[in-house]
Amino acid sequence: MNVSREKRNGIFLLAILAIIIGVAGIVVFSLRVDPIEESLKLNPVINSLWIFKDDEGNALSTDVLVFYPQTGQAAAFNILGNTGAIYKSLGRVDRIDSVYREKGLLVYKEEIEKLIGKKIPFTIEIKLSDLRFLADYFGGLNIFISAPVDETDENGLRCLFPSGAVLLDGDKVYDYFMYKSPSDSASDVVDRRQAVFLSFIYALKENRSIVFDKNNFEMYEEKFKSNIDRKNLYNLLNKISVVDTDRFSIQTITGSLRTVDGQVLLFPYYDGQLIKDVINQAVSSLVSGDSMNQNRVYVLVIQNGTTEQGLARNTSFLMQSAGYEVLEIKNAERNDYEKTEIINHIGNSEAAKSLGNFIHCTNIIDEEVLPETADSTSAAQADFTIILGRDFNGRFVKGN
Repeated sequence: MNVSREKRNGIFLLAILAIIIGVAGIVVFSLRVDPIEESLKLNPVINSLWIFKDDEGNALSTDVLVFYPQTGQAAAFNILGNTGAIYKSLGRVDRIDSVYREKGLLVYKEEIEKLIGKKIPFTIEIKLSDLRFLADYFGGLNIFISAPVDETDENGLRCLFPSGAVLLDGDKVYDYFMYKSPSDSASDVVDRRQAVFLSFIYALKENRSIVFDKNNFEMYEEKFKSNIDRKNLYNLLNKISVVDTDRFSIQTITGSLRTVDGQVLLFPYYDGQLIKDVINQAVSSLVSGDSMNQNRVYVLVIQNGTTEQGLARNTSFLMQSAGYEVLEIKNAERNDYEKTEIINHIGNSEAAKSLGNFIHCTNIIDEEVLPETADSTSAAQADFTIILGRDFNGRFVKGN
């Protein structure tokens, strides 16, 4: 009986020892693995989630930053707080920022990953109080303000901002981010907050020699909350800080507004397939080095060549979401087009192909100008004309 007990004790001790060795091995291995390099083995771009939040735990601004380190090119996608869906994590239809407030960052990230169809391995949260300090560390944020502001907002805050490119200190950045004018639309508030995010990324680049000095980084690092440790955060921010700011812009989810349980929610077009397609197109452009097309906003005329009412108007929303400018929507000369056509007025085959890839159209007609018509002036100002055929109907809904 004693021998048996001793054997059991020996086996038990060996098992404990094996567990200890295994855990130690995992810890050592995890310390050696660079999560950024591991991520790049799976995906050539680095996806990170940036959240500006208040001290009460509310996400005030959320952006997915897609960065291609080989060229320094990047794109950002703003996730509007009132983006609506049936969120399984909440068990109800609600705003997506409610997920962050009630369930925390991890679940919030998972819901955004479902929305955009991409994994996001890295997260960065910045409190507005810390943003204020960071802006001062950077020597201010340079923000373009289109019109002067001199008014008292809905919370009684007096706001004074001149127009033009203005260098704002930390307190002014905070005020610019937070103020809400009675005359503001929801998009005005979003635009201001995105201007702050863009300026923050620009300032990170302009101050990289200071920020990433080994003796200085600790002061900056404590203002960021991330899901990676200090060393890897340093590497991540250092990589992002070389972003090509001349070709960096933000796109915002678009959709239809509906009131649900007293809340005005934005439901992305085509059951969310559009935002996935937009991001896929952006990533493809980053990786392919299609910088010429990224650096220009192309102008479209969209014509409805079918009997479906409102098809050109709805398509214009999609194209604007993808970063195109829509000059005009109208009915085509006839309504029996079987296949969608793209008419290339500028001779740019690469841009035409990129447009065709986005709307799944290979029927591209090269033509410098449209035939003379009463509307030839608008056609001449457009880079491309899209004539929608019956094959276009439901294309994004099906996710083709």
